[in-house]
Amino acid sequence: MRSTPADILRSLAFYAAFYSGTVGFVLAASLAMTFSDAALRRIVCMWSHYHRLCARLLLGIRVVIEGDLPNEGVLVAVKHESFFEAIDLPAQMDRPVPLPKMELIRIPGWGKAAMRYGVVAIEREGGARTLRKMVASGRAFATQGRPLVIFPEGTRVPHGERRRLQSGFAGLYKLLNLPVVPVAVNSGPLYHRRWKKPGTITVRVGQRIEPGLAREELEARVLEAINALNG
Repeated sequence: MRSTPADILRSLAFYAAFYSGTVGFVLAASLAMTFSDAALRRIVCMWSHYHRLCARLLLGIRVVIEGDLPNEGVLVAVKHESFFEAIDLPAQMDRPVPLPKMELIRIPGWGKAAMRYGVVAIEREGGARTLRKMVASGRAFATQGRPLVIFPEGTRVPHGERRRLQSGFAGLYKLLNLPVVPVAVNSGPLYHRRWKKPGTITVRVGQRIEPGLAREELEARVLEAINALNG
């Protein structure tokens, strides 16, 4: 669907408001880091809510959540269609712990703040020692009652497409020995492109998957659940 002049004007207003506001949140986060990790997490949560407010007021995008998102130590597998779901995570769950690529953690400034907030960095080329460190870190966060959030496809996928899950997802599920909560998102048609469109983004929580499944069954169930909004 082609963008209209109204889409362009709304998007420009959104970019101006959100990114100028983000500068203030970055400064506030830098200051919060000198006090406590809890203060930093509050700033991040406020930034996520600010993003949703800008999306609603300036883009005309509403968010509807179907089901109950977890606020406990589980592995949450989220469909990844745009940056929307990554930014919106702290507005959806209590202190979620993302599992980003290690390359993002190496970004000056951002990486330090991310580690202070709480993330489990994925290093695909790391050996057994690196994997053990990831699993230990993930278990520690889960023990604190913080949900671990992963995009199991490994990258953004255009709306309507189904792609195989990254091979490391099943291994992480097995080693962490945590339940998986799959989450479908249909943000792509509204938020993925440069000129965003008004409408409703639905977040649908799938059926909880307990530990202990074979890889084939796990991947089939997660793939089906996270693509539930592809129609």
